[in-house]
Amino acid sequence: MTTQPVTLVPKLGLTSVVAFGLSYMAPSLVMIIFGIIAAASAGTAPTAFIVSTIAIFLTALSYAKMARLFPTSGSAYSYARKLLNSPIGFLVGWSVLLDYLFLPMLAWLTQGIYLNAQYPQIPIWVWMLINAVLTTVINIAGVVLSDRVNKVFTTGALLLVLLFAGYCVAYLTHTHPVSYTAPLWNHDTTLIGISGAAAIAAYSFLGFDAVTTLSEETHNARKTIPRAVLLVVGIGGVLFSGVAYLMQLVHPGGVFDDPQIAGYSLSIQVGGQAFADWTNLAGIIAGFAAGLAVQLGSSRMLFIMGRDGVFPKRIFGKLNARTRTPIYCILATLLMCIVGLNLSLETASAFINFGAFSAFTVVNICVIAYFVRNRKTRPVGVIGYVIIPGLGACVTAYMLTQLSPVALMIGGCWLVAGVGYLTWITRGFRRPTPEPGLDEQLPTEPEPESEPINA
Repeated sequence: MTTQPVTLVPKLGLTSVVAFGLSYMAPSLVMIIFGIIAAASAGTAPTAFIVSTIAIFLTALSYAKMARLFPTSGSAYSYARKLLNSPIGFLVGWSVLLDYLFLPMLAWLTQGIYLNAQYPQIPIWVWMLINAVLTTVINIAGVVLSDRVNKVFTTGALLLVLLFAGYCVAYLTHTHPVSYTAPLWNHDTTLIGISGAAAIAAYSFLGFDAVTTLSEETHNARKTIPRAVLLVVGIGGVLFSGVAYLMQLVHPGGVFDDPQIAGYSLSIQVGGQAFADWTNLAGIIAGFAAGLAVQLGSSRMLFIMGRDGVFPKRIFGKLNARTRTPIYCILATLLMCIVGLNLSLETASAFINFGAFSAFTVVNICVIAYFVRNRKTRPVGVIGYVIIPGLGACVTAYMLTQLSPVALMIGGCWLVAGVGYLTWITRGFRRPTPEPGLDEQLPTEPEPESEPINA
């Protein structure tokens, strides 16, 4: 076999990257978790989503800064390695892997559950394998095909969510809500309730950071990726908050027979059983797009760490000469599907949150570290590089503490395993932590930018 290139090829533009970010978050998620958020917030779900949007946006600003300064596909792993040190960068990357390795499995498991509910004669594990194989084939074929398929499915999911919102508006024109302000604040609202619900709602934004893993496959990444990060969080926040507001008008308060199926019950209420089945299709469509996007991001993270020599370079640091995709990394994520065949949704979810919020916190710290390194040689603002990321770090660290004991235990064990692996590859820290194979220098000022090209 011929020697493979070690660089990814830029083929994506702003629209493509934003579509990947939105599919990663799954637009229909607001319909699925609405009942849980409304119950936790005493009937003020849109306020909880607004608060979580603001909180996550603080971290999105940090990701945007880092993506502009370091347009590489390693995301939090690369930022920490360059601005803190290589061992810390390795451990951040190891923690993020808990998110990136298990998130495709979670997407396929969720998809399997939805499809099994629609077609119960086919077991969940069969649906999981079907979806995993399909997304794997598409991602191996190349990022251009992945982009085209993702745009179609993400657009379909968005249209079905907007159709549901339209049915809510039509329903409200005939029933006339008791209060238009109660969904935002009512006599049962408390700050503790809102903050707790906002912490849960923040999980809806997991994946916005994944667009930074596409930096080396994006035209004019220094400009396009930061814009995409902020647009994904902004669009997601407006969509989640707006749809939650309409749903809260249809069903005031936070009392449900079963909060977990509140969205499905509201679909029946506003449009009937047939319409509810169509909105359920939105979850299935969004689930496939999410599986495609998360596998793409996960494989890129594995490739970057393989290219750096953290994992065997001959396997994980290699690209296919024709498709320019990390085939072995994609297949590695496919193997994770087997791990999830016998897991519950709750257990699978516990694997991903620790890595995500750990990475969010570290990226905020990286922005502050950049300020410390460059405050004497390059004017950088205290507000943008210290105060805002400091607030972002506090928020994401708080969310980390709100995870379930199971999630914290899994995350802690995974981190200990990472320390053990780092000890082994450095031979008891007698050797340096593997560094990137590319000649990268810490920039003091971004390079000139040109306009992005959409794929």
